[in-house]
Amino acid sequence: MDQRIVDFVQARHIAVVGASPRKFGGAICTTLKKRGYTVYPVHPARNTFKGERCFSSLATVPPDVEAAVIAVSPAHALDVVADAHRAGITKLWFQQGANFAEPIKKAEAEGIQTISGKCILMYAEPVTGLHAIHRCIAKVFKKL
Repeated sequence: MDQRIVDFVQARHIAVVGASPRKFGGAICTTLKKRGYTVYPVHPARNTFKGERCFSSLATVPPDVEAAVIAVSPAHALDVVADAHRAGITKLWFQQGANFAEPIKKAEAEGIQTISGKCILMYAEPVTGLHAIHRCIAKVFKKL
């Protein structure tokens, strides 16, 4: 497995940008929390997410956050990268499903480690349910 993925999932304090009950960012928050991670939901227009504080940006999360999952559109991701850099976040996971080429280029130019084209829920242990099936298929086809 890619060492960047190993490093990312070993971080126990993870921010999720795009935390919303009706979007995949919300599912990521909920699932990572169930898997034992300390999760910091981030959304500029929400005060809470499932009864917990929701942070307005990466600049407002606690300083122990070293990794963030980006579950917003590529257009918004550029601003998120700038926030991550200012906040000292060193690892960004760009959730699969969109072309994040420009935000990734900007993040890497700032020295931020990036992961893209993969679903965090296939790698954050313990992997269960549908994501475990997807992970098994990825292993078979050597795409893990």
